[in-house]
Amino acid sequence: MLERWFGVNASAIVQVWRRNALVWRKLAAASLMANVIDPVMALMAFGLGVGSLVNTVEGQPYLQYLAVGAVCISAMNAPTFEALYSAFSRMQVQKTWQSIMNTPVRLREVVLGECFWAAAKGCISTACMMVVLALLGVGDGLFWLVGWCLLALACVMYAALGLCVNARAPSYDFFMFYFTLFITPQTFLSGAFFPRRQFPEWLQWLAQCLPLSLVVDCMRALHDHRFSAMPALLLGMLVYTGLGMWGAVQLSERRFAKVS
Repeated sequence: MLERWFGVNASAIVQVWRRNALVWRKLAAASLMANVIDPVMALMAFGLGVGSLVNTVEGQPYLQYLAVGAVCISAMNAPTFEALYSAFSRMQVQKTWQSIMNTPVRLREVVLGECFWAAAKGCISTACMMVVLALLGVGDGLFWLVGWCLLALACVMYAALGLCVNARAPSYDFFMFYFTLFITPQTFLSGAFFPRRQFPEWLQWLAQCLPLSLVVDCMRALHDHRFSAMPALLLGMLVYTGLGMWGAVQLSERRFAKVS
């Protein structure tokens, strides 16, 4: 069905995903430490440190407010690193993509397999973060379960956006532009650390359009049981995800067409 509707073979995508998973197993412990311990340490440092100076934010303890934002940041960072540095290594340095394409697997299936693999690593990281939130008493069962599904979509979105940049990168150094101009601003403008209403109006409007802002707002709406606010935010995430996956495939095919 996917072959007929979208021109891709689902089995080939799964095999690319599986190949990356088998390789990752050898480094799983170190990878999980980097993806989980760093955001947890940041959460505890800011939550307990700044939380001791700030009583409440939007009617809730700062640690609780920050925890929802921190898990969203984790859903952005983990798949982004995988879709940039690891994917670039397989594509450009190790020539793994070219080796895979010597089989019946096509480039678009390699790209989508990489996208879902990067998203899977993000899902593992966010799952661990959700366990930490549960131990801290943040949220309820509905928030932990549905929230993790929302974060899974966010992981796919950021994996796809990262692969768009990967397709244009001439070297590893190119990724610093992406982090400096796109990832880092989202960290501070999305409302993860503090409400966006403190910004000037023009900056509030700009920040509201950022992908991470959609994720943060959707997770906060779920946490506060404001379910009516969620459909529009979900639609925005789906649009970014669809455009990112389409762009990743198109830009990667253009890159390889120039090489050949």
